[in-house]
Amino acid sequence: MNPTPSVLARMRAVLAASPVIAVVRAPRIPDAVALCAALAEGGINLTEFTYTTPDVTDHLQRAAREGWRVGVGTVLTAEQAERALAVGASFLVTPGLRPEVAERAHAARMPVVLGALTPTEVLQATELGAAAVKIFPARAFGPGYFKDLRGPYPDVPLVASGGVNAGNAGEFLAQGAAAVCAGTDVVAPDVVAAGDWAEITRRAKAFTEACGARG
Repeated sequence: MNPTPSVLARMRAVLAASPVIAVVRAPRIPDAVALCAALAEGGINLTEFTYTTPDVTDHLQRAAREGWRVGVGTVLTAEQAERALAVGASFLVTPGLRPEVAERAHAARMPVVLGALTPTEVLQATELGAAAVKIFPARAFGPGYFKDLRGPYPDVPLVASGGVNAGNAGEFLAQGAAAVCAGTDVVAPDVVAAGDWAEITRRAKAFTEACGARG
């Protein structure tokens, strides 16, 4: 099953409006709703919880019920995809090419962001129906690599993930990334686990202002 044009268009519109995704990897999330609210206060409206976090589907469900746009990352299996979609995931993210995850997302008419690094893998991700392609780890080749990839793939939304921070996020966007992932620079595991929402908001503001991507 292939994704419908509306699914692809929906995800691309979301990234155009909100080009920063907070990727949360923490040993504990005391309040997923408060976390999403703190990020939004700082200008980050997309949150990706990950399967490396304990009880991730519980956190996702609570945030989704309150209307936050949340997805799940590090999705490796069809079973994980189904669990995430069942509790309200708005999108799925994989670290690599996972055809079975893409199939589950297409069946549910939800966008999937597939991980890739090389030009060949980017092509394979688009053939699998990725609404966007996550280039991971982005630090491996730097912002200029996105400009290079835009040559053969001008219409593929590329997401920079891994090693992106307030100091380089703007350059990734300037060189062709459709969106960037904010990890420990914003949602440091210890800060999330402590429930320091004011600090999360401060970091989110600093990140989005530095890269000129508020909203």
